[in-house]
Amino acid sequence: MIGFSWLFLVLPLAGLILNLALGRMLGRRATGVVASAAIGLTFLLAVAVAPEAYRSEHGATVHLWSWIALGDFQVPMALLVDPLSITMVLVVTGVGCLIHIYAIGYMEDDPRFTRFFLYLNFFILAMLLLVLGDGFLTLFIGWEGVGLASFLLIGFWFDRRDELYGSYADCGKKAFIVNRIGDVGLILAMCLIWTSVGTLAYADVFAHLETGSALPLTAICLLLLLAVAGKSAQFPLYVWLPDAMAGPTPVSALIHAATMVTAGIYLMARTHVMWDMPGNAAGEIAAWIGVGTAFIAGFMAVVQHDLKKVLAYSTISQLGYMVLGAGVGAYAMAIFHLVTHAFFKALLFLSAGSVQHATHELDMRRLGGLREKMPRTARLFLIGAMALAGIPLLSGFFSKDGILLYTYLHSLPLYVVGLLTALLTAVYAFRAYFMTFRGTPRDEALFSHAHESGPLMLLPMGILALLTLFGGALNLPFVLTLEHALEAAVGHLKPPDASLEVTLLLVSGGVALLGFWLAWSAYRRRYPWADSMRATMKPLARIARHQWYLDALYDDLLLPYAHRLSQFLTHTVDQSGVDRLVNQIASVTFGLSRKARQWHNGLVPTYAFSLFVGATVLVAYFWLLA
Repeated sequence: MIGFSWLFLVLPLAGLILNLALGRMLGRRATGVVASAAIGLTFLLAVAVAPEAYRSEHGATVHLWSWIALGDFQVPMALLVDPLSITMVLVVTGVGCLIHIYAIGYMEDDPRFTRFFLYLNFFILAMLLLVLGDGFLTLFIGWEGVGLASFLLIGFWFDRRDELYGSYADCGKKAFIVNRIGDVGLILAMCLIWTSVGTLAYADVFAHLETGSALPLTAICLLLLLAVAGKSAQFPLYVWLPDAMAGPTPVSALIHAATMVTAGIYLMARTHVMWDMPGNAAGEIAAWIGVGTAFIAGFMAVVQHDLKKVLAYSTISQLGYMVLGAGVGAYAMAIFHLVTHAFFKALLFLSAGSVQHATHELDMRRLGGLREKMPRTARLFLIGAMALAGIPLLSGFFSKDGILLYTYLHSLPLYVVGLLTALLTAVYAFRAYFMTFRGTPRDEALFSHAHESGPLMLLPMGILALLTLFGGALNLPFVLTLEHALEAAVGHLKPPDASLEVTLLLVSGGVALLGFWLAWSAYRRRYPWADSMRATMKPLARIARHQWYLDALYDDLLLPYAHRLSQFLTHTVDQSGVDRLVNQIASVTFGLSRKARQWHNGLVPTYAFSLFVGATVLVAYFWLLA
C-alpha cells in the first residue's frame, strides 16, 4: 500500500481543483461535501497504509519524479513514509476531515463559502507535503505553504474590524510576518547543512552524522529552534497566535489544534538525531524555552475573558509542553501529546464555535448558564476541558504526564515549572467551563436567543469527544503502544522505574484535581478568599492580559529602529550607494561607447590608422614584455 502514498497529495489537490473549477455550479453543500470527501478519502488511505508503515524499520521512500537535476546536484521529489510521518498524516487528515464537516454547518451563511473550502483543502495539502517530504527542501515548500494558507484563513474575514482584534486583515498579516522571522532560521539552517554535507535529504544528512563527521550542530539546531518558535508559537514569537483567533472558528481548530502549529514539534522529532548528538546544548535551551512559554501562556490564559483567547493561550502553553518533551529527548511523548492535544483542543475550539454560532458572543463575562440551552455542547466542552486539565484516565492526562515524567528524569527544576503550569492549566480550563456554561445568565438577551447547534456541527464534536475520552489508550503506561511504534523514527528511551511512574501519575492527577477545586471555589462557590486572591493578583493579571507587554515592546522599541534601519538601507545604501554606483558605471560605459562609435565612420583612413595603432601596440608589447 505504501506505493500508493502519492495519493496523499493527489486527493486534496483533486478536491481543491474540482471546487475551483465547478464550485459555483455544484452549490454550497456539494462544495463542502467534495472538500470533506477529499480529506476523508486521504484519511482512509492513511489507515490502509499505516500497518505497513509502522512495521517498517526505517520507513519507505516513494520517489515521484526528479525535481532538480543539474550535473551532480540532484533533488528528487520523494515522500518518506515511516511511523512518524504516517502518525502525522492520520492526525492531520482525521481531525481535518471532522473540522471540514463541522465547517459545512458553521459557514453555511457565509458569502465566501466556496473560497473557504478551497483554502482548507490547500492548507491540508501543504501540511501533508511538509510531513511527508523526504528532505529539508520538500519540508520547506510545505512549511511555506501552510504559512500562506494560514495567512489566507486567519484573514478570511478581511473586511471586518472590532475592538478585540482590530483589523482582521492585520491579524492575518501579523501571523504571516512573524512566521517569516522563524522561516529565516530554517533557511539559514538549511544553508549550513548544505555547505557542510552537500545534500538536504534526511537520510543522507543523518548518515553523515553517524560517520562522525563534524557539523556545526548547535548553530543548526538553534536556527531550527528559531523556526520552531515562529511556527509553533514559542517565546518570543508567540504573539501572532492569539490574534489569529480573528479567523473563523474552524480555522482556529484546524490551524491551532492539529496542523500548522504542530509543524515545529514535527521538525524537532524528525531531526532528533541532530539534537541528541553529544555536546549539542540546543536541546537544553529548547526545554527551558518550552517550559517558560508553557508557564507564561498558562498564566495569560487564566486572566482572559474571551473564550477563544483562553484556548489560544492554552494552545501556546500546550505547545510549550511539546517543545519541553522534545528538548529533554522524549520525542515520542511529545508526538503523543501532539496527537491527544489535536483531539481535545479541536473539541474545545469547535465547542467554542458552537457557542459563538448560537449567541454571536464569546466574552465569558456576558455568558453563563448556557448548559440549560446547549446541554450537548456543554457536556462536550467539559470533556475537552477535563482532558486539557489532565484529569486522570482521559487522554491529556497520559500524554502530559509522560512529558512530565521524562522531564523529572532530566531536570527537577524543569519538572517543577511544568507541574506549576499543569496547575494553571486546570484552573483556566475549568474557569472557562464554569463562566460559560454554569451559574446564572449574565445577559438575558443573549441567553434567550441561545440554541443548540445542528447535527453537522455536533457529530464531529461527538467523535472528537470519544477520541478525547479514550485516546489515552494509544499509549497506556507500561504498554506504550504509540511510543514503541515511533521508536524506529524518533529513537528509544530507557523506560522509567514503574514505582516512580505511578508516583508521578498520582502527583499529576492530584494537581489536576487541585486546579479543579480552585476554579470551582473561585467561580462557582465564590469563596471570599478567592476574591481577595484575585484582588491581590490584579496588577500581575493586568500585565498578563497585555501579553506581558511583548507586543508593546515590539511596537514601541523594535519596530521604530527596524523602520529606521530599513530607511537607511533603502535611501543611503541602496539608492545613494548601490544604485548611484550602477548608474555611474552605466554613464561611463555609455560615454566611452559614444567615443568609440566615432571611429566607426566607414572612412578608409580611419580604419588604416586603427590598424597602425593596433600594430604599434602589439610590437611594443612583444618588444618590451615578451
